[in-house]
Amino acid sequence: MLYWALTFLVVALVAGVFGFGGIASASAGIAQILFVIFLVLFVVAMVVRALKGRSP
Repeated sequence: MLYWALTFLVVALVAGVFGFGGIASASAGIAQILFVIFLVLFVVAMVVRALKGRSP
């Protein structure tokens, strides 16, 4: 998921450089949403792992 967020970020940057404001805005929005989802899933995974502990 982080890969897709970075991909949309690169698309947004390239579109912004070439003057495509609408595409850049949409790609940046998608990248932000994907990054937030990635962070939430990462935190949930870390909490579950901390609560579960190591198996014997």
